[in-house]
Amino acid sequence: MADTLVLQNATIFDSTGRDPYGPGTVVMDGDRITAVGPASQVAVPRDARVIDAAHHTVMPGLIDAHTHVGAVDNAFGANYEDNHPGAIYAFSVARILRETLMAGFTTIRDAGGCDYSFKLAVQSGTIPGPRIFTSQAYISQTGGHGDMRQRHDRSEPRALHRLQPRPSICDGVPQVRQAAREQLRTGADQLKVMAGGGAASPTDPLDSPQFTVEEIAAAVYEARAVKKKVMAHVYVPEGIRNCVEAGVHSIEHGNFLDEEGASLMRENDMYLVPTLTVFELIAERGREQGISELTIEKINFARAAGRQGVEIAMAAGVNIASGADLFGQNYGLKAVELDLKSDIMGPVASLVSATRTNAEMLERSDEIGTLEPGKLADVIMVRGNPVDDITVLQDANNIPLVVQAGRVVKWQEPG
Repeated sequence: MADTLVLQNATIFDSTGRDPYGPGTVVMDGDRITAVGPASQVAVPRDARVIDAAHHTVMPGLIDAHTHVGAVDNAFGANYEDNHPGAIYAFSVARILRETLMAGFTTIRDAGGCDYSFKLAVQSGTIPGPRIFTSQAYISQTGGHGDMRQRHDRSEPRALHRLQPRPSICDGVPQVRQAAREQLRTGADQLKVMAGGGAASPTDPLDSPQFTVEEIAAAVYEARAVKKKVMAHVYVPEGIRNCVEAGVHSIEHGNFLDEEGASLMRENDMYLVPTLTVFELIAERGREQGISELTIEKINFARAAGRQGVEIAMAAGVNIASGADLFGQNYGLKAVELDLKSDIMGPVASLVSATRTNAEMLERSDEIGTLEPGKLADVIMVRGNPVDDITVLQDANNIPLVVQAGRVVKWQEPG
């Protein structure tokens, strides 16, 4: 097979801010994009493999910046490991990773629960999957969002499955510092701090701030010492302000973001990762998927505020990234997030949030996120035009070609 791959006659959405145009050509040589532009301005190298992309849009590989590939089931019950023993769990994670890649997501930032070994398995080619930025285990206070023990449970904190990293439940600056160092030691690309209550955790109110500024700042210091960042799960204004003061890089969810918090985030060049999809799907499907009534009640409480949080962030000029926060049975519906954000931001901004902005948040914008010469050839070909109908991305069958770092990992001859 030729080392040079050319996509011709395509509509080009390069995610740089330029409007889609066509017919256009993308040239990839080895693992890099070498040329992209209108067909009349791009020469096709001799002996290249050429694919006719007429009636398709060529765009950067999608990035999901808040996902949980290690959560293979929506029901977080005590019998979780019994239902997914040993190799069944590992193969389930591998299936999720492969399906994610086939759906056009060439990079993910896992927000907790994906062991570093799965990242190594993808890097080595043992299993196909997106490029993984792993957080390892959550860092949570006792009784916080990362503490999944029921009130009657006085045992030591443990992961849902032995193939997941054990959650770091800690209190006070010294313990947070040690927990941060442990996650970094075991391979975390960024740290995940639970700075507020959550829906799935059984003993905390969703609208509570968690950890003090000093505790969060301890995690931020340890991450910065090795040139890494901290992402923080939090919903409410007080918790968001604590994260801003502590130096957190991104706010995950942020449903109840207010104008003051948005202004502070903008001043500090922070990112908001709204996760609208998880609230919609759990509200609609949670009961049939075994999710507890308490979790569904909390989800409904935060659900209505999600759209307003995005609107406030937009008005303040906050960097808006993209993540669906899906797991288990709902994992294949990640691209629903783009549709929900499109209703608020418009389709172009929604697509940019899941490509260029996510790459900038990951500090990998020199490599991924846009179609530009010199960047890694993370490229997908989409039937139709997602700017006109962004829902086409919800069906992997509409994505016949996925290229990851120049390697064709999916190719289905268009019918």
